[in-house]
Amino acid sequence: MDLLSLIWLILLISAFLPMLHQRRIEAARLRLIRSFEKKRGSRLITLIHRQESLSLLGIPLTRYINIEDSEQLLRAIRLTPEDMPIDLVLHTPGGLVLAAEQIAHAILKHRGKVTVYIPHYAMSGGTLIALAADEIVMDENAVLGPVDPQLGQYPAASILQVLAQKPINEIDDRTLILGDMARKAMNQVRESLIQILSEKMEHSKAEELASILSEGRWTHDYPITVEELQKMGLPVKVGLPREIYQLMELYPQPAGRRPSVQYIPLPYGRENERPRA
Repeated sequence: MDLLSLIWLILLISAFLPMLHQRRIEAARLRLIRSFEKKRGSRLITLIHRQESLSLLGIPLTRYINIEDSEQLLRAIRLTPEDMPIDLVLHTPGGLVLAAEQIAHAILKHRGKVTVYIPHYAMSGGTLIALAADEIVMDENAVLGPVDPQLGQYPAASILQVLAQKPINEIDDRTLILGDMARKAMNQVRESLIQILSEKMEHSKAEELASILSEGRWTHDYPITVEELQKMGLPVKVGLPREIYQLMELYPQPAGRRPSVQYIPLPYGRENERPRA
């Protein structure tokens, strides 16, 4: 074999190895999902957005809730018997309000119990989806987030603050248009939250909580902890099944040149603290 042929062989192997590795990971995910379903007697659905190196060039793709997600998740719910429980693993920074609301309303209509598992975070639209479930199970350090709408790079609530603080003759037409859109967006999200939360609590409490989550009292990335959520009266429990953590391990972030977090990947007991001779 000449040098040129060897180079081409190396390039071909380098191109196909990531694809084979991805296939092995996907097969492991399906085996774990099926095992969990048999154990729980439910359908397990995942909505996990992490960066994965899916292309031949290994370019990481940033993921968020979009229309394709809502189409696939709604199809999974349609394929599930009405009385069968659904378990949903949520790990997402949020995304399109339209897609999140479609998923949330589909969850509300499902007759079987819907349990949402949150191993790390479910922000914005992810929080909207979680609130529609009958039960939210979280890691003790996991968080949800505010559901205040964003218009481009600006929070809708902040745009309305500009209109409230400046005379109208000092505000340009574009900002006035954004203000009109911001007001409508906040009303729409609040009404959607009220509709979802009214299924879980009294209407007056649902209105109060919907205002807290959508009015923009926090920044959009504010982490709402388990303790805060429980004080709000939401059906939140702590203690994820071991299989959920195992499943998350099968959605790896792309490997960098130097890891920013590194440790020996083994559970430690007290015996590790004892000095040895």
